[in-house]
Amino acid sequence: MTERGPDETSDETELKFGFDGEERGFPFERPRRFRATVHGTLFEHRERTLEGVREGDTLTLIPDPPVQEPPQVWVHVASGEPLGHLPAEIGRWLAPWLLEGGRAVAKALRVSGPETPSWRRLLLEVRCESGSSDSE
Repeated sequence: MTERGPDETSDETELKFGFDGEERGFPFERPRRFRATVHGTLFEHRERTLEGVREGDTLTLIPDPPVQEPPQVWVHVASGEPLGHLPAEIGRWLAPWLLEGGRAVAKALRVSGPETPSWRRLLLEVRCESGSSDSE
């Protein structure tokens, strides 16, 4: 085991934030395809944007900057308007991977109205795709 000096970064920090700009590969034991609800759809009039989403629509996933703790992955419509974010337990591993060059595609599977609790109104299927150095 080697000791690090005060100016050296640890491997854990590099993996978490991807400071060297290289993709590390897909997170171990995480699903490449999964379903998730979108949280935060009631804030800042996002429910109006949600009204325009239809089943089958492709949505954009955007991670928080690497200094944000805990990291979130935000869901946006094609025009750029935010709908909300993926659950925190997903954001913790997906955001760093996206920041390191990973790519994910989200499709709306179910869109419900105000009769449904806000955190269940939008169900997505997310497919994580291989990056430049990552293969399945």
